Amino acid sequence: MTEPGTSAEVVLVDVRDEPLSVDEVLAAVRHPEAGGVALFVGVVRDHDHGAEVSGLDYSAHPSVVDALRQVCEEVAARHDVIRAAAIHRVGHLEIGDAAVVACVSAAHRGEAFEACRDLVDTLKATVPIWKHQRFADGSDEWVGLP
Repeated sequence: MTEPGTSAEVVLVDVRDEPLSVDEVLAAVRHPEAGGVALFVGVVRDHDHGAEVSGLDYSAHPSVVDALRQVCEEVAARHDVIRAAAIHRVGHLEIGDAAVVACVSAAHRGEAFEACRDLVDTLKATVPIWKHQRFADGSDEWVGLP
């Protein structure tokens, strides 16, 4: 088991233009010492800002995988986790598609929940991925631009 401030194992980091597998990410963080596994799946919803969303596209900077790995490593160092993983989708997504899957394992559920939330929040705030959201009324917006 890792101690806070030491490196947990970052086992899976990727950005893909194909559907994401929750099972792949969950399997990657399993470990015999892990009594708690926290998983987050971000899914494209059908509305935002009170308007109907028709679809969206994610694009990313060429450094995105390195940035995502760095976030996973930093979050793992801040928490008492055993393994961490995160994958994000780019390209065109429809309503209901998984956009991001983040998962951590820890000895106990509390550490797993806390670290998973930190992973998702830090990822959204710092990783260079941008969302171009299209609304049913024909309008659109970019989210996450610097």
